[in-house]
Amino acid sequence: MQTLRSTRVGGPFRVARPALAAFAGMGICWGTFAAVVPDVKAMLRVDEAGLGLLMLFAPVAAIVAMLAAARMGSALGRYALPLMTLAMGLAFALPGHAPAVWAFAAAMLLCGATTGALDVLMNARVTALESERGLNLMNLCHAVYSLAFAAAAIGTGLARGAGQGPGAILTAAALATLLVAFATLERDGTIQGLSRPPRGHAALGAAPLIGGAMVMIAFLSENAAESWSALHVERTLGGSATEGSLGPALLAITMGVARLAGQGLLARVAPATLLSGGALVAGLGALVAALAASPAQAHAGFIIMGIGASVIAPTAFSMVGRAARPEARARAVARATILGYFGYFFGPPTLGLLAAAFGLRAAFAFTAVALLSVLVLAPLMSRRS
Repeated sequence: MQTLRSTRVGGPFRVARPALAAFAGMGICWGTFAAVVPDVKAMLRVDEAGLGLLMLFAPVAAIVAMLAAARMGSALGRYALPLMTLAMGLAFALPGHAPAVWAFAAAMLLCGATTGALDVLMNARVTALESERGLNLMNLCHAVYSLAFAAAAIGTGLARGAGQGPGAILTAAALATLLVAFATLERDGTIQGLSRPPRGHAALGAAPLIGGAMVMIAFLSENAAESWSALHVERTLGGSATEGSLGPALLAITMGVARLAGQGLLARVAPATLLSGGALVAGLGALVAALAASPAQAHAGFIIMGIGASVIAPTAFSMVGRAARPEARARAVARATILGYFGYFFGPPTLGLLAAAFGLRAAFAFTAVALLSVLVLAPLMSRRS
């Protein structure tokens, strides 16, 4: 009864406030970074392949940190989200001030490690809140990430147009994230269920692997646009710096709005159907971006891509949580998050290598093909949730 009363009074936004703040902080950091990629590339004097390899330091650190995130979250208790959000903000102040390639690589290690650990913790917190309050919060939290990403990308585009360099822009994003971190603190924010139980208890099964594979594909498609759309618009299509920054911003705005709509659609559409439909629409958008002849056509592709891709990761996370037993729910979502991050972080460097060899059009075409595999995975996941 107490839980129902607090849900009615606070509503989803109040209930999810700590996790929403963490998602917003991550959106600010990566939205700013994605929109400033062309200037970072020029600052480092590297080509697409070189920049892609440097970005590879982030996923390596992220995966290592994610493996330790559960133990870290258990040790930090209710301070886990605030401290990791603060650490992420501090890390993202560094890449824009890197005096050399090695320093940029070290900065990306820190960005990846803090982001990876925070993502495990905040998704696990959302899952716990969903279970406690009987609310669908995953789409809402991911929507806030997308909208914060969009706002940061738009602000970065304006700052670039005004002549600001990557150092000043990323420092401003870091300061904003440090302020947001204070909103993640809550009186009873300990994330339960992160500790590993005795052997043989609460086995996770195949659901986190299938769900994580879909999250991986979704993150790969998101990051194809987030990390390379600005460069695609500016270099391949001859757009301006402002037009380039508009690419990731449009994708993020579309995903934010579509995820808010997706939260309502889950009550009327089967999750597997929503996943398959989203993958088809996102694949079409990636193909439009690949074949675009102008910045406007590419922007249209990013919008279509955002509409479809928006529902894949949150819906997959929710299905993983429903498929797991209560005592294993946080660990199941953590495992799916770890697998998903292979797409989130390894996607940009992989696409960078493809772009260097065959061009950015080929990289977006590859993304369209990858999205089709969700059509096979969604029914498999449905049978387990």
